[in-house]
Amino acid sequence: MAQQPRGVSRRTVLKGSLAGVALAAAGVRASGESGPDKRLRLGGPVFEKHQDAEGWAEAVRRLGYRAAYCPLGPTASDDEVRAYEDAARKADIVIAEVGAWSNPISPDEATRKAALEKCRTNLALADRIGARCCVNIAGSLSDVWDGPAAANFTQEAFDLIVETTRSIIDAVKPTRTYFALETMPWAYPDSPDCYLRLFKAIDRKGFAVHLDPVNLVCSPQRYYGNGDLIRECFEKLGPYIRSCHAKDILLQTKLTTHLDEVRPGTGGLDYAVFLKELSRFPGTPLMIEHLPNAEEYRQAAEHIRGVAKGLGIFDLS
Repeated sequence: MAQQPRGVSRRTVLKGSLAGVALAAAGVRASGESGPDKRLRLGGPVFEKHQDAEGWAEAVRRLGYRAAYCPLGPTASDDEVRAYEDAARKADIVIAEVGAWSNPISPDEATRKAALEKCRTNLALADRIGARCCVNIAGSLSDVWDGPAAANFTQEAFDLIVETTRSIIDAVKPTRTYFALETMPWAYPDSPDCYLRLFKAIDRKGFAVHLDPVNLVCSPQRYYGNGDLIRECFEKLGPYIRSCHAKDILLQTKLTTHLDEVRPGTGGLDYAVFLKELSRFPGTPLMIEHLPNAEEYRQAAEHIRGVAKGLGIFDLS
């Protein structure tokens, strides 16, 4: 987030918008607190094998990335965590996120308990290594961990997400990171306004935003209007987005509505709008995901950097 003029409080800056009111009430710290960073923090998986933290950092930098997924698991020793954090800092790499992919609101009790434990241990890892966030989906009341269910859109589901998210944050009490929920097409949070409602209800300093705009595109109307949808996300949630996912989406011509996730640059997501909005919140990582091999990731990164270069909004050095 851009630096505030002297004498202007954060409360005053936030007061002017619905997002500000909701998020100030939640007590969440804004992203970019350490100062502006006007270069694109693009990241993705590292396929190259490495022997140690310095080797990992060199592999990340060889890909031209300035952000990375957490390279360690929750059982890593304190010495390992410290080594990777130091290597990332020296190489100017931001550890963007620790995934906690699981279903903490599962109707199956054993599944739910295992998911809650995974969320807690991975949030603790994110705090230890200084990642920008630990991210999971809110979960699903389906028997598929990330699947659709009519019950996902009920007040009972909303309340369960609030209770569950609070319990995870309260158990860990993070001081260096945040727990965030990825946006989804068939579960909460499924819109910018839904995310604002969750912020108000969860009311924890350790809760923040993870944005995956492709996951919000669930109709032809949103597909063709995705530029406006992205603008709305950043207008209402931008200062509190800790990490973003980069992928693309393609509306097929076969009936009924059929949308496919595809490589960035091969679908209809408005990357010009996405990158323009992202540039308003310097330092926020943009993480490429869900591609099958290193070459596909290279092509995705090339497309994203090309759009950024054409817009002249990021320093790509």
